[in-house]
Amino acid sequence: MPMDDSVRNSILSAVPSLRAFAISLCGNVDRADDLVQETMLRAIANIDSFQPGTNMAAWLFTILRNHFRSEYRKRRREVEDADGHHADSLKQQPEQHGHIEFNEFREALSQLPPDQREALILVGASGFSYEEAANICGCAVGTIKSRVNRARTRLAEILHVNSAEDYGPDDQTRAVLAGGE
Repeated sequence: MPMDDSVRNSILSAVPSLRAFAISLCGNVDRADDLVQETMLRAIANIDSFQPGTNMAAWLFTILRNHFRSEYRKRRREVEDADGHHADSLKQQPEQHGHIEFNEFREALSQLPPDQREALILVGASGFSYEEAANICGCAVGTIKSRVNRARTRLAEILHVNSAEDYGPDDQTRAVLAGGE
């Protein structure tokens, strides 16, 4: 059965946000791209289970998150680079100040517990409401609010940020740290 153009456009418009979320979960662009691709395949294969009139992006984020969690459980047995020596050998030091700040932020974000990082990315960077994020994560709204608050507080501690003006000129970064105020 051919897919409705509005459904197709709705799915395609969510891809950049899905990719950003996948990168934040995986920390690896190639894995994130695979995760988004698999999310698209699963969404198209199960499009009949999508409830028209509901939030397509939230549905896609739920598929992505669930697939990521399943893959994470499968990959638990992989050997980790706990001391980071192998990863350091693959990195290239940034040449510009903005890259350094971005890497510091990304490193600080990776230090957050997965549930806090996930909630912060959904609410602070992907623009989902607390209610939508709670639905995606399968928990209560209060739990999401708590996770986002703890994540923002911890990020500020890690980055030694006392106010939003202390970190970067970028509005999205400020919104994440300041809680969108």
